[in-house]
Amino acid sequence: MTLADSNSNGAQTLLIDADDTLWENNIYFERAIARFISFLNHQEYSSEQIREVLNDVERECIVSHGYGLHSFAHALVRTFERLAVIPITTELHETINGFAHAIAGHPIELLPRVPETLAYLAERHHLILVTKGAFAEQSGKVERSGLKDYFSAIEIVAEKNVDLYTSIASKYALAADRSWMIGNSPRSDVNPALAAGLNAVFIPHGDTWVLEHEELASAQPPTRLLVVNSFADLAVHF
Repeated sequence: MTLADSNSNGAQTLLIDADDTLWENNIYFERAIARFISFLNHQEYSSEQIREVLNDVERECIVSHGYGLHSFAHALVRTFERLAVIPITTELHETINGFAHAIAGHPIELLPRVPETLAYLAERHHLILVTKGAFAEQSGKVERSGLKDYFSAIEIVAEKNVDLYTSIASKYALAADRSWMIGNSPRSDVNPALAAGLNAVFIPHGDTWVLEHEELASAQPPTRLLVVNSFADLAVHF
């Protein structure tokens, strides 16, 4: 018996993450970071040490600039300023910004069997896309992905936390026992959704952004937590 079968009509509300759940995202940032570290060519700091500095700077930039390429570009520049022995010039600034903004034009690379799985789920359930980041960037990804029509609503939010999930549940009058947040991030998708009283599905991704790493919370009854290996596995459970 599937989870859907446990309800009288079988219908669930599935809140679905986008980046690294429906399509690849962080791998492009990782490649940009690798190019940045190579360009910096630091004589004292290892690649791992530089990455630690960058992680700290990214946390700072999220507070002031939110998520997305604009914030990432600021983080790269600030990291260069902290670690480089030479002052940053206009030319260097443009080069470093280029590492970030090269990501913008990358084609959307859907994860395996995403379209057919969404088509299957959309016939049976109520799907809402919940993605975090800059509005223009995320809405552009949604349009280019070709997946928009599978969703009855699109929520592009500045942050995913307990308050956000509580707000979405209220906005759409969601029944907690029939509502699930699905995504690859323990920090943004799973743990705050569970804390808000929703169910959650964790789909691990090998390249989840380090700042999204967090120990997976335990579901406290009556909430439920499901862990699957791939997005396509959702069709087995829903």
